[in-house]
Amino acid sequence: MIIPMTSNDVIKEIKGNQVVFQDCFIADGLFLMTFPASTIPEHPAFLPLSSPPGSQIMSTWVACNPSSVVVVTDMETFQTRDSFRTWSKVRVPPNVLSDSERQNVTKVELSPDGIFFLINGVLYLRNSYLLIKLGGEHNLPDGIIGIRARKWCWVKYIFKNEVEKSSLIIWTKDEVYLGYTKLKFIQIGTISKLKSLVNMSSTATLTIHNAAYTGHPVEFAVFLSYCTACTVTKRIYTVIYNEDLREWMYQDFKLDVPINSFLVPYFLFSAIPEVVLSDGHRIYYCYQNFTVYGVIQTATGSGNLLLLSNNSVIHDIFMDYYGNILVKMENNVIFFFKIYSIDAIKLHTWLSEKIKSLFILSTSGEIHLLEALDNGTVKTAEYPLHLEIQSAAFKAKDTCPFLAFHNNVYNMFYIIDKRDTLKVWAKVIYPENTGVYIVVETYGPRILTINEYLFYEIALGFFTKTLILAFFQSINYEAADDYFKLQNENTGAVFVNLRPSKYSKACAASQKVFQIAVGCDISKFIRVKGFHKKNCLHHDFSYVIDKLYLRDRPSKNLKVRYIWELYGCPKRLNFTEKFQPVIQLFNENGFIENIPVNFIVWEIHGRDDYSFANTMKQSGCLNEAQTWKTMTTLNNHLPLEEAWGPENYRHCFSYAIGKPGDLDQPYEIINSTNGNHLVWPSDHSGLYVFRVKILDPNYSFCNLTTTFAIETYGAIPRPSGYLVAAFIFSLMLLFCSILVLSYFSYLTIYKQCVYDPLHKPQRKSKKK
Repeated sequence: MIIPMTSNDVIKEIKGNQVVFQDCFIADGLFLMTFPASTIPEHPAFLPLSSPPGSQIMSTWVACNPSSVVVVTDMETFQTRDSFRTWSKVRVPPNVLSDSERQNVTKVELSPDGIFFLINGVLYLRNSYLLIKLGGEHNLPDGIIGIRARKWCWVKYIFKNEVEKSSLIIWTKDEVYLGYTKLKFIQIGTISKLKSLVNMSSTATLTIHNAAYTGHPVEFAVFLSYCTACTVTKRIYTVIYNEDLREWMYQDFKLDVPINSFLVPYFLFSAIPEVVLSDGHRIYYCYQNFTVYGVIQTATGSGNLLLLSNNSVIHDIFMDYYGNILVKMENNVIFFFKIYSIDAIKLHTWLSEKIKSLFILSTSGEIHLLEALDNGTVKTAEYPLHLEIQSAAFKAKDTCPFLAFHNNVYNMFYIIDKRDTLKVWAKVIYPENTGVYIVVETYGPRILTINEYLFYEIALGFFTKTLILAFFQSINYEAADDYFKLQNENTGAVFVNLRPSKYSKACAASQKVFQIAVGCDISKFIRVKGFHKKNCLHHDFSYVIDKLYLRDRPSKNLKVRYIWELYGCPKRLNFTEKFQPVIQLFNENGFIENIPVNFIVWEIHGRDDYSFANTMKQSGCLNEAQTWKTMTTLNNHLPLEEAWGPENYRHCFSYAIGKPGDLDQPYEIINSTNGNHLVWPSDHSGLYVFRVKILDPNYSFCNLTTTFAIETYGAIPRPSGYLVAAFIFSLMLLFCSILVLSYFSYLTIYKQCVYDPLHKPQRKSKKK
């Protein structure tokens, strides 16, 4: 089977029609998209890296490629690119680390640069070639107590500022650093700055407790520990940093815990910040942006998981994109709860308490158990999570409050422009008197208008609620005092949760999380209809534009080069043909629409020997409209292409805008309905290279421009004035010369006729 995929795909969900096959319904399937990648080559002389003797397994994986995993045991470090169908050992050269250092890996994370190991408070990078110690020369301090990589995958995100997304958080007790590709590390916060953020005095005892990336693509949370006497309890504060906005945000959340507790945060895949924290014995939940919190309870009525796990402590918490949360104890007792649940159930035991294991995702998107064997190898086995949940829920008589939850949200990322509207729907079916409804939660800037339409159906004791949502912008960008500032304030990313109002552990359906980016879709572009790079000779050439036809009237003619790759094939038009460009909008998926709004054109080499068919009066102007002449005069400090655009466009159809003037001037703005055309000179032909720009401020966040070329023919060239004058002068000179010569010739003839008779009398000869 061939599965279509793009570079942005992570997990494909294969769905089909509901059919029965041998009395069994065929379930939807997940397929994890993997990409070719290499592992660090093994070397027989290298030595193993491991965690301290007797410690549990630790693991990390690439957020957008969860089949690429690194596992550290107390014997070896393993790496795989296919969820341990195949794997290799990660070792280090001898004499680089001491034996105690090699056996003291306390944290491991994967990044595009390689594998990061935290050993004795020092960060090391193992890539395909060598092991690098990262310290002061890389802008990193000593005494590092934690590192954390991203957990959730967001392939696309629109940044408001020119920033790079980090891939690693590094922290000490009083400093926070972010790691980027190519081993770039930047200090992002200090304890003194964080004290002021939580309104504490500079003398207060505040330390960095832990840190983790949230479910947001550019946010991470830092948990701060505060105590006074520091003998019984301490208070945990939370702050969140947004990398795009470059600002810290204090969260109104405080948690008092025993002084010896160490909380490990696990942020859920959600549109809003939601996290569970483990202290080894119990799990704290913080839902709905830290507004709902407490301790996960068990069947004993206590939140202490030790009571149901033979006094074992929490080893790891595994979460997936569907709201399933698995809590694995060190002795392999497993608890399960669902997002928004406040109690957990104990699942069946699968492994002996002596086996060291953890959960990973297989290449089919299913949950597997990885076991570390005593012979220094690992193996995996499928874990039937859904069957285990159904079995445990059946015994606990736990039922889902709704029968089905459907929606048409098929992507995690949507982008809308100024004129776009995104419509989605969600439907929940539930028994009557259950009182389930659909919750819509948003997180991010308030830059979208949301219209909701709710429909009800009832049949045979079942209710169906359908919610239709329309997301769009209702901001008017025309005539803004600061157009670019207003655009920047109203762009960004809004994250949306769609979920039923009630949940239970027996519910298979989960909330739907997606991102709506408001801004410029970089895949959008425009073309002029009928222009292409076919049916013409593909070559560059040069031509000369007469100085009389240039806007600035230079002293010399202008020689320009026609670059075919940029301008394409010129369209040949008779000089009598009027031309109105039809602008078409495209994106990566193809044609979208013929653009109906205002646009402007200009000749990029400075020609102005063309005009427009309509006058301002014919176009309905009440005041003088903007023209290239007025806009370049007003913005003479800017290049021609920046002098006029949506940021300074003002229409002429109101007496309150603009000023009176000559309305018989050409109207230089074109759209698909105003009938305005380009008009060519009748006394000469030429080659014109035009640039098009969308002028309407409410059309797009993108600066949409394109280029097209027109070659006119058929015009009878008007002779040069100098040539005409010289020709007339030559004619007059010739005429005068002929006249003078004829005069003297006539005068000579006249003289001969007057003084010399035509017939002289003959003289008689004398006779001798």
